[in-house]
Amino acid sequence: MANTKPDYWFPAKRYGWGWGMPSAWQGWVVLAVFAVLLALGTIIFPPKTNTMLFPLYVAGLTVVLVGICYLKGEPPSWRWGKD
Repeated sequence: MANTKPDYWFPAKRYGWGWGMPSAWQGWVVLAVFAVLLALGTIIFPPKTNTMLFPLYVAGLTVVLVGICYLKGEPPSWRWGKD
């Protein structure tokens, strides 16, 4: 019997729009890499001295994270908790 349900790394939130915590190990790896890169960014681009580069770095990381969630997560839609 074939598995017809797709394996999502990030399930949809029950309330609101977006994704919740990862439900697969791949999602946890993505979240851990995001956290490590964010921490490294504070060392490479100290926020006190790089007032333009640090926010751009964080924005870039966030865009990549949201992109991965969009590709590997449940389709986003507004949810009211009736699921």
